[in-house]
Amino acid sequence: MHLIAATPALPALPRMAWAEAYPSRPVHLIVGFPPSGAADLISRLIGQWLSERLGQQIVVENRAGASSNIATDLVIHATPDGYTLLDLTSVNAWNVALYDNLKFDILNDIVPVASIYRGIAVLVVDP
Repeated sequence: MHLIAATPALPALPRMAWAEAYPSRPVHLIVGFPPSGAADLISRLIGQWLSERLGQQIVVENRAGASSNIATDLVIHATPDGYTLLDLTSVNAWNVALYDNLKFDILNDIVPVASIYRGIAVLVVDP
């Protein structure tokens, strides 16, 4: 009898959901260029900072080739669980215009999670 009387009040009670702590395993940061370039350097610096902040290893993987399309395709086809990230650069935007047969739609298949850098300004001073 008490159970039947309490049933209408159940939707008013707050529901608690327990989320898994993120990250609970290493995160892979995929770079579409070879080691020692600007994208690689920035990714490694950000990876080290994130690793210290999150308390989990950030693995920087270089998947060079096809103007970073190989790395982009790898990330797009990875499990969408937040453990495979892509260092997206301006080259990815150029690829949309340069390649007619991409197997992905960069605007719809990638979800941005953070902005690492917005561009590099070069200051030239005449001696």
